[in-house]
Amino acid sequence: MDDITKTNALADSLTIGGLTVPVDAVTSERLDQMVDYIMKYCLWQFNSRGWDRKKQNAGIIPRTAQLLTGEEVARETPSDRYYWVEAVTLAEAYRERMPWLADMTKEEIKTLLQRLHERIDYLVVDGSLNEELTVPHY
Repeated sequence: MDDITKTNALADSLTIGGLTVPVDAVTSERLDQMVDYIMKYCLWQFNSRGWDRKKQNAGIIPRTAQLLTGEEVARETPSDRYYWVEAVTLAEAYRERMPWLADMTKEEIKTLLQRLHERIDYLVVDGSLNEELTVPHY
């Protein structure tokens, strides 16, 4: 009998635009830490509709990446300001709890946050068993 180890596909690879990219153990551990923080402390990922959850993720996680890499974040509209303040809170928490971010390049941080965005979308929407997320009149 072959020795086959079944693993979680999200921990071992990431699909971006149809291309599967391997995720090393260090990146996987870092993603787990970031996901764990969001799941425990960020209420915005509990919106009642799938499209709303994805909108929040798309508004907050990229802005968090901008803040972590020292880029300016748009704050012109009320929604810009809302996403910005959530991103500020998340970036501060990540800097405080994840000192390894200071050793990463801007490009590495952006790549990691893109992977985080995709993982969170999967966990709270695409891979969720919560059927209420897809009720059209909810």
